[in-house]
Amino acid sequence: MRTVQLAGETDFDGWRDAARRLRVEGVEPAHVRFVTGEGQGGLFGETPMPDATNARPFKVSKAFLGLAQDVILHRDGDRFDLLYRLLWRLQETPELLKITSDRDVRAALEKAKNVSRASHKMKAFVRFRQTGEGVDERWIAWFEPAHRVLEKTAPFFARRYANMNWSILTPEGTAHWDGTGLTFGPPARKEDAPDEDAVEDFWKTYYASTFNPSRLRTKAMQSEMPKRYWANLPEAELIAEMIAGATGRTDQMVNATAPEPNRRFEQVKAQSVDRTVTSDLVPQSLQALNAALAGCRRCPLWRDATQPVCGVGPKAAPLMIVGEQPGDHEDLSGQPFMGPAGQVLDEALQAAGIDRGAVYLTNAVKHFKHEVKERRRLHRTPSVSEIELCRWWLDYERAFVKPELVVAMGASAARSVLGHAVNVSDTRGQLMKGPEGSVLVTYHPAYILRHPDPRERVRAKAEFMADLARAGAWSGLGTGLGMPND
Repeated sequence: MRTVQLAGETDFDGWRDAARRLRVEGVEPAHVRFVTGEGQGGLFGETPMPDATNARPFKVSKAFLGLAQDVILHRDGDRFDLLYRLLWRLQETPELLKITSDRDVRAALEKAKNVSRASHKMKAFVRFRQTGEGVDERWIAWFEPAHRVLEKTAPFFARRYANMNWSILTPEGTAHWDGTGLTFGPPARKEDAPDEDAVEDFWKTYYASTFNPSRLRTKAMQSEMPKRYWANLPEAELIAEMIAGATGRTDQMVNATAPEPNRRFEQVKAQSVDRTVTSDLVPQSLQALNAALAGCRRCPLWRDATQPVCGVGPKAAPLMIVGEQPGDHEDLSGQPFMGPAGQVLDEALQAAGIDRGAVYLTNAVKHFKHEVKERRRLHRTPSVSEIELCRWWLDYERAFVKPELVVAMGASAARSVLGHAVNVSDTRGQLMKGPEGSVLVTYHPAYILRHPDPRERVRAKAEFMADLARAGAWSGLGTGLGMPND
């Protein structure tokens, strides 16, 4: 019997080197036993290893190496011997790993699955606690994984919490991140980790508030959140009480009086109606139109937006200003032109002597279209179909307000107001005839803010302010000061 002594429980490199040499020598699995721990007399005790320099080489697939790296992290003491049996048999049956009914293959796949599950549970159930403040701040977690997955899983936390200094302590090793590099250390004790911190009360309050007693499935919960992890989860102390009170809370919810329907949705059906429908399904006022907008599902943009942003201003405003769509600030506040572009617009209105409160402000598209990058919501230009679908709302806004002049800021707004595409640079500042009245096309303030050329930003802003001065003079709202002669 050949005894192979490995350096540790997860010594994959040592097992691989020894298994390769044993297979070259022709030592059958029944005559090999792998053990872990520090040994005497080298890797194979006092038995010398054969020289495999001139032996016939052999190869194994990447699939087997990946499987072996996971299986070695399992706690089963037979895992090294199992892998050597598979290695031995793979030389005669290269497709062995595809035979899932084979006992050894099935055992290895099950162990790899258990290791993967243990890694997933570690990602889900590690709870960091704060120690120190300022430069001494560190977040420490105690965890007892079902299998030896610390080094496999620690890179996940390095990516997730890259800006934190943290340590994960386990009975078999520790992982440490200082913001630049990941290191591993010796085993730790539970006493080495803090018992609690100030954040836990907030976390438990949040956890309790998300509990829905009517959807309680105790067995499913314990399957996904096994009791072995509860000791290290601060929220676990709430579970027994929440389960005990679930039936009473469910009965209370069932017997409660239904709330009054939200009045904002009284006109929701209007948003899906075509322009040719009968008048009894069409909103009869600007107020009803804005109420119906809360239920708009004409295009998918509502799914990612916080809320629709309605137009604001007097019902009979002589001047209507139309932008492209709400931005991040507008999406959160529910009011148009509240962000940086709104500040540029306010500056131009003030220079033109126009009272913002006398203007009807709205957008061609009513929901914020964006993409998330590095936790920021970045603007995305609405598509032609999204602009066309949202024209239904803008058409009714113009029908109710009846402005003498509409200022379309940017290409998206111009398309919505005019019904066709125009080149802003070519049509800017011209008084045009639209389907329902006069239209003035100008730059969108966001163009002025985002253009990379400082000289273009200065030029565009001057022309934008001149256009607003014209709009004020033509609509009778502004002083026309500084407006060039036409």
